[in-house]
This record gives sequence, structure tokens and C-alpha cells, in this order.
Amino acid sequence: MSRQSLSPNATILLTCNDLCIPCGLTALTGDEGSGKTRLLRELAQSSADALWLDLRLPEHDDHTPEAVWASLQARHPLWNARLQADLIDALQLQAHLGKQLFMLSAGSRRKVALVGLLASGATVTCLDQPYAALDLASVCVIREFLEDAADHPSRAWIVADYEADPALSWASRITLP
Repeated sequence: MSRQSLSPNATILLTCNDLCIPCGLTALTGDEGSGKTRLLRELAQSSADALWLDLRLPEHDDHTPEAVWASLQARHPLWNARLQADLIDALQLQAHLGKQLFMLSAGSRRKVALVGLLASGATVTCLDQPYAALDLASVCVIREFLEDAADHPSRAWIVADYEADPALSWASRITLP
């Protein structure tokens, strides 16, 4: 059984598996094998406007970053092209835009997926260990984005990791045993 805590004035956006997901940031924490990824997938499937991606993008080896983003943009009408461009610059992906994903490092592949998730405009965005394999500058970019999103009135970001990032303002915390 999971344990959940919500901020006092949390506006609930989604309910799934007896969990209430409020607007803003939700930390989903637990040990290896506790079910974080499985729960993210279930949450993403419970809403028509939710998105989860395997950040390694294993099914996209032969695609370029632009092809990955174009595919996501076609499915998400609230895609934010300006945010996409800003993230490409901030995450230093310009040199990789014409390359197929199999040519990229694990960190660069994850950056491509993160750009897609964050620019998607999805009402519920599920991030699975977003800092893994990233350089410190990229971690700071993602952390800054998430902190800016912390008090969003109509969207939710669920961030799964072993521990909740103490630098972020969490609306909710879910701990898996």
C-alpha cells in the first residue's frame, strides 16, 4: 500500500489506483522494483491527456530528435514549440538534431525524451527518473522547469525517483514500499 501526502490546498486533477494527483508537482518515490514505472504507466493510461515515455526511447533508434518530437506533437494539440526551442538550446541538443538516436549517448537520448514530455502540453506528465544520465547543467535546467511548474493551476507533473528532490516545491508526495 502506498502512502500519500497532499499539500493543504491541493486541487485534485486526476484520481487513479486510490491516489489523488493534484495540480503542480507530485513526487513518486520508492526503492528499486517498488513499482514506480508501472504506476507512471497506469497513471498515463488513465487519462486521455497524459503522457509517459521510456526516457531511453528504445523504439526510436532510427529516428532523429525532430522525428520523435514531430510524432509527439501530432498527438498533443497543446504542444509548445517555443518551449521546445528553448529546451533544445538550454539542454545543448542543437549538435544532435540531425543524428539518429542510436548515435546519441544515454544522456542525450533522455534529453530528447524530456524535451518531448515537457513541450507536449499534456495535462498530466509522468517523468521517470528525469535526472538520470544527465550532466549537472541539464539537471539544473530540468529542475528549474519543474520548480516553475510547481504551482501550475491546471497541469500536473509526476516525478518518479528514489527520493524527492529537496530543491522542489511538491504539491503531493507518494511513497511506495
